[in-house]
Amino acid sequence: MLQEAFKNDVLVSNRFIAEAITPQNHHEKSVGFLPVGPKWRTLRKICNSQDFSNSKLETTQNIRRKVVRHLASNLEKSSENGQIVDINLAAFTCSLSLLSNTIFSVDLGASTEIAVEFRDISHTCIEELGKPNLADFFPFLKKFDPHGIRRRSDFYMRKLLDLCNNLIQQRLDGQRPPGTKKGDDVLDALLDIVHESHDFDISDIPHLFIDLFVGGTNTSSTLVEWVMSELIRNPEKMKKAQAELREVIGKGNPVEESDISRLQYLQAVVKESFRIHRPVPLSVPRKTASDVNISGFIVPKDTQVLVNNWGMGRDPNLWQNPLSFEPERFLNSEIDFKGRDFELMPFGGGRRICPGLPLANRMVHLMLAAFIHGFDWKLEGGVSPDDLNMDEKFGLTLEKVHHLRAIPVPV
Repeated sequence: MLQEAFKNDVLVSNRFIAEAITPQNHHEKSVGFLPVGPKWRTLRKICNSQDFSNSKLETTQNIRRKVVRHLASNLEKSSENGQIVDINLAAFTCSLSLLSNTIFSVDLGASTEIAVEFRDISHTCIEELGKPNLADFFPFLKKFDPHGIRRRSDFYMRKLLDLCNNLIQQRLDGQRPPGTKKGDDVLDALLDIVHESHDFDISDIPHLFIDLFVGGTNTSSTLVEWVMSELIRNPEKMKKAQAELREVIGKGNPVEESDISRLQYLQAVVKESFRIHRPVPLSVPRKTASDVNISGFIVPKDTQVLVNNWGMGRDPNLWQNPLSFEPERFLNSEIDFKGRDFELMPFGGGRRICPGLPLANRMVHLMLAAFIHGFDWKLEGGVSPDDLNMDEKFGLTLEKVHHLRAIPVPV
């Protein structure tokens, strides 16, 4: 049925607009929620050309190398001091540093206080968007905001917009981060595009940045936390991944992006984690543009269409031993998560496939390698790996109820 739906992709490419996404008119400027049309195409083109094209990713490779090595350095210090590491926060901070350096030439992850606040704000925005809301199903209730979702979403959306607008205004006032020049980051490129495009103006820039920050930090850090949880629970899988890193990279050597294609088992670990712990368990709802026939069923116009990613990842008709963490299932498989294989589509597919997939693919593998190349992990409080809490917090994103906290131990 999913394949049939994607054959009619043009008819199911628009988004259902929940009340939680409407504060500050974000739904009218967000590449994730705009209907397919000229403005949406302009924003997608900007994302693909300025942020996520192979050529752009090659030019920003040094930024990723720097922030991942900083992550590895922090883990080394924690190991020496026997300090507990919040895996989610460490991965989130790394992702935040990467994106803010790429976009603004500013390291928002350099301050733990700022990183924690930003994580809390972005997590809250996603949490509100994932909550059931009567106003989404009974429009006459919108003015009453029965659950307070719109009010809370507006508060946090304004905080994110204020942060982005302040950084943009500094650039417009001629203030640049030390050691940078015009053309060094995405913000400069977007300010140039504003003068050339009819479908993109300066008020669109902060909304685009919110899409990039909220989407790019949360899903990557959530997945890395799930991967680490599974590897700690399955020490034999951890040892296989570490052995591959030692063999391919060498003990003590940093992993480069060019190495990822040679790390077959590490790639299989990431795929298996995407399968069993989809960062987005139910796809962001689409909406039919007209009546559409899907596998003999007439789906009326304006119907919400969701893909049960979580269910597909655990379907025994698709996967043998679906609840077992077995990266080996992907070693001799052509299945990938880049939108072509319907069994594994954590980034979506068709016109609405996540534009950040190329960057996420690089970052997740690099961060995971930093966490396990040279370290074993001991759970907080002496908890046995067999007793690690794996409870899921179900929402728009699938997070752990209890964040993974562990101590890195030199191998």
